[in-house]
Parts: sequence; structure tokens; C-alpha cells
Amino acid sequence: MKYAIVMAAGKGTRMHSEVPKVLHQVCNQSMAELIIRNLKKANAERIVTVVGYGHEQVEKALEGKCEFALQEPQLGTGHAVMQAKQLEDLDGITLVVNGDCPCVQTETFEKLYQAAEHSDMVVLTTTLEDPKSYGRVVIENGKVKKIVEYKDCNEEEKKIRTINTGIYAFQNKKLFAGLKKLTNNNAQKEYYITDLVEIFLAQNDSVSVVEAEDANEVQGVNDAYELSLANAYVRNKINIALMKQGVTMIDPNTTYVGVDVEFGHDVVLYPNVYLYGKTKIGNHTTITPQSYLVNAEVGDYCTISSSEITDSVVKNHCQIGPYAHLRNGSVVDDYNRIGNFVEFKNTKFGVDSRCAHLTYLGDSDIGSKVNIGCGVVTVNYDGANKYHTVVKDGAFIGSNCNLIAPVTVGENAVAAAGSTITEDIPDTDMGIGRVRQVNKSGYGKYYLERNRAKKAAKK
Repeated sequence: MKYAIVMAAGKGTRMHSEVPKVLHQVCNQSMAELIIRNLKKANAERIVTVVGYGHEQVEKALEGKCEFALQEPQLGTGHAVMQAKQLEDLDGITLVVNGDCPCVQTETFEKLYQAAEHSDMVVLTTTLEDPKSYGRVVIENGKVKKIVEYKDCNEEEKKIRTINTGIYAFQNKKLFAGLKKLTNNNAQKEYYITDLVEIFLAQNDSVSVVEAEDANEVQGVNDAYELSLANAYVRNKINIALMKQGVTMIDPNTTYVGVDVEFGHDVVLYPNVYLYGKTKIGNHTTITPQSYLVNAEVGDYCTISSSEITDSVVKNHCQIGPYAHLRNGSVVDDYNRIGNFVEFKNTKFGVDSRCAHLTYLGDSDIGSKVNIGCGVVTVNYDGANKYHTVVKDGAFIGSNCNLIAPVTVGENAVAAAGSTITEDIPDTDMGIGRVRQVNKSGYGKYYLERNRAKKAAKK
């Protein structure tokens, strides 16, 4: 069995934020979510997240993704791991991971699990050109001899460039047996997980290492600047993998794709595109700058131009935008054009229909081969309740119409431009809801001359 303990109790003081540190986002997912996701991909069967500061927020954000243990008060890393009592009597291997290390890849977690099959404790290390004040890992014959804090290093130990990342793998029962031997005999009166190295070696348990070859992978996040570095690292990993799979990115440094986004073939992404959540992009689809998609499904042979799509579906051979907004479960069927400054909310839009510009359709079912003119609004909210609008196949809605829901426009019916439609329009009929025009002879000239005189008098 494979387990994991994620240490996520800290506030993150240097973030200068009320948000718990592990909920700050990398590529549109919290650091804790990214870590849990990669642990599960490495086949962790039970994951316990140790929470503390803002634990209600963390538990809500991670609900259903892991188990929880509360560390209160917070008395060090060893004390944090002690709180995962639900794992204490189990056989298997447990990883202990910092909740502020979102860049660690699944492959590294897999290596730790594999190494712990032959060792009681495994320390994940990395090598730095300038290890500065990090604790040094003293290794002999592939085994850890000790971990030395920088302030305690002698001159030879200061030359060591191998450091401790704070990520470990253990034989689970050995871990919890060792935790019972930890003491807090130090200036901070805290229990440190690094002390387990000395405890394990004293009882002839094996302590080995796995090295992270890329030091950036194990970078921690302590402030907003380091969060930006983690974002860049994860974004780069995602984009390289996608480009190797055939996704064309005009400028990968300004293309932002979440870890769960899926692509077909012959997809082109322009700069400043943001694709997050469970988004799926079909074949031969192009997404142009300033597009933002979350939990969106886009089919084949589509162009998304500078538009926002959330929790909605665009089928095949569609042109969306520029500056369209589709949200709340909208579905755009095949062969459609949704143009400039159009907003759909919870709207189904049928095959080969048109909605070219400056329109709001909310809580609507629009049929096939329908034309929606400029400036059309479905008036679907009376201040208390939402109502539905239906426009059937072949209908024509003229410009600047207000469709006062609930209302139905029948097949091949017409709503005359400028109308306020308050009653159903039967099939093949025309609905006209506007005041008749009256022309007043000579009044235009009088009106203009009067206003000019008023302006002149003000001077």
C-alpha cells in the first residue's frame, strides 16, 4: 500500500495574505491540489493533509480529494506528521511532502516509493551550485550518514553541495515508531522530522537518498515572487509536453494551460491564451489572443477569438468572437457564428444559426437556422425569478428586440426590429410590438433652430 502525508498547516507569513499558503495558485490550481494530483498519479492510495491555519478553507478546497488531520498547536514538522494517526498501524510506504512544493513531478514521487521498498527511510536531495545556508546531507556509499544544519557544519561539511529538500519516504510502521522517539530538546521546543535520520541510524535502520536532478523541481514557495517562479516552472513543463504532442504554441512563454486540459491534433494557440479546468479542445481548432476558457469543450474546426467560455460547449465548425462570453452551461451547436460582444448564459443555440453582435441571450433555447439581429435581449429576470425564452427553427429576430420571458417565437416566425415581444408569436407569423411612427411636418427645422438659439444665448 502507498500513502502520503502532505504538511499544509502553515500560514505563510511572507505571502502577506489571509489565504492559507497552500491555497495560493499555480497554473490555476492550488499548490495543495497540484501535489495531491501528482501523488495520486504516483498511485498513492490514501493521502492525509495536515492542516492548521485556515483549516476550514483548506478542507473546503480539498474536500473529496484527501483525508485531513489537524495540527493545533503547530510544533514543528515532526509534530505535523504525528497528527496523521489514521495511518499509524498500517503496512506500506508513506511519503512526507511539503504542501508548498507544487513543482515536484509524479516521476519523482514514483522514484521515492520505489526506493522505499529497499530502505526504511529515503531522503529526497538535490545539488546546488551555491547551497548557501541549507542543511547539508552527508552521504557515504549511497547511504545517509547524517543531515547537518548549516550553523552546525564544520568547514568540510560546508563544502558539500547536496541539500535536504524536506521530502521523504518511509516504511510506514518504522515512521510512526520513530516519531514516538522524537524530542523537542531545542531552542524552539519543536519536533523536527530531520531528527529521524539520527534515530533510524542509531537503531541500524537504513537511510538512503533519491536525488532530484533539477533543483527547480523541489523549490519551495514562501512569497509571491517564489510563487511566480513556481508558476513559470509548471507552465513550462506543461507546455513542453503539449508541444511534443503536436499542439502549436506561437509563444509558449505567454500561453497558460492547466494540468487537466486535453487537446486533439492540429490545434494552434496564440499568445495570451488561458485554458484551465477540464477544458477539451478538438482537432484543427485555433484560439487567438486574450481568450479565457475554463471547463469548456470546443469541437473540431473552430476559431475562438478573444473570448471567454466557462462551463459551456462549442461544437464543430464554429466561429466565436471576438469578445463573446459563453457561460453557465451554454451549448453552441455545429456551424454557428457567435460574434462581437455577444453573451450567452444557460442557452442552447441550434445548428447553423447566427448571432453576430451586441446581444444577450439568457435561459434560452434557440433552434436551427435562426437569425438573431443586433441588440437583441432576452429579458429573463423580473427581480425575483428567471424565465425561459424559446425561439424555434427558422425564426428571424430583428435588431433591437426585447423578448420578455417567458415567451416563444414559433417556427419561421419574425419578430419585427425594435419590438418588445411580450406574447408568443405563432409559427410563420410576424410579431410587432412598437409604437407607430408619427411625422410632424416642419418640426425638425423648428427643433434644430430653437436649440441653436439656446446655445447662442448661453455664450
